[in-house]
Amino acid sequence: MPAGRLTDVPGVRVGHWTDATAGSGCTVILPAPGMVGAAHATGGGVSSRETELIGPRSRPREVSALVFSGGSAFGLATADGVMRWCEEHGLGLETGGGAVVPIVPAAVIYDLGISANGLRPGAQEGYLASQMASSDSHAVGSVGAGTGATVGKWHGREGWCKGGLGGASRRLTDGTTVGVLAVVNAFGDVLAEDGTVLAGARGPDGRFIMASAHAHRIAPHHPRLNGANTTLLCVATDAPVGASGAGQLARGAFTGAARSIAPVGTALDGDIAFGLAAQGDADPFLAAVVAAECAATAIRCAVRAATEVRGVRAIGS
Repeated sequence: MPAGRLTDVPGVRVGHWTDATAGSGCTVILPAPGMVGAAHATGGGVSSRETELIGPRSRPREVSALVFSGGSAFGLATADGVMRWCEEHGLGLETGGGAVVPIVPAAVIYDLGISANGLRPGAQEGYLASQMASSDSHAVGSVGAGTGATVGKWHGREGWCKGGLGGASRRLTDGTTVGVLAVVNAFGDVLAEDGTVLAGARGPDGRFIMASAHAHRIAPHHPRLNGANTTLLCVATDAPVGASGAGQLARGAFTGAARSIAPVGTALDGDIAFGLAAQGDADPFLAAVVAAECAATAIRCAVRAATEVRGVRAIGS
């Protein structure tokens, strides 16, 4: 896939742990040294950990690692293993008592509708994903936290389409880079560049039904799917825009999600975006605009690269 990757941002590393048989996995993002973070959530069912540490009421803090995982709220346990790995490698906030406390925000997708019962990522899997983290171009598709991701859930499981994990990046005129990693597990459809359905709810004939365009006459098959759908986004840049700029990047990512997912940010979705940026006070305007472009590209990359998992068909199958 030629769209670029989050690891195109200098110093950023990504590692996956994948269990295709179980239908779940996790992904660890290790920021470049000194990067600070921000988070921005929308939708009605966010499941996350330690986001307040990088919230607007907190002083800017360096982020040790960021974790995306399957397993719903159970998957938040992956952050325990990532914290252990970070502590072993001296990554974290130095406290007055001499201890180092890793700052590891985490967010999860609900993939329990596709994954094998009782098999979900935990602390050991988070640790292994940390060990795998590399600055090389990371894998996309049905890997890591995108292993059990699905999209287009207006109908029952037989109408779902495979989601996944995608990436994109752009180099700016000043030489800095913006990169995005997306985990796409949306209630809605993923739209192609021309607005047609790229991956989404299928009708009885196997064709995409463009559900959002017919929402006035197509009731969701599972009205109790609150929080069972999620799009997770991480935007990173080596531009020195600081924590405030990282927040603008996270909000910009949702602009890209709105271009490529319909509907998005609903009461049935637990969408959240994280921004990571070098420290400084440079103007984040251009990086935030590019973040939207990259987010839309990464979301489409996720479903284009996805493969069938546990009977849920990808767009090419």
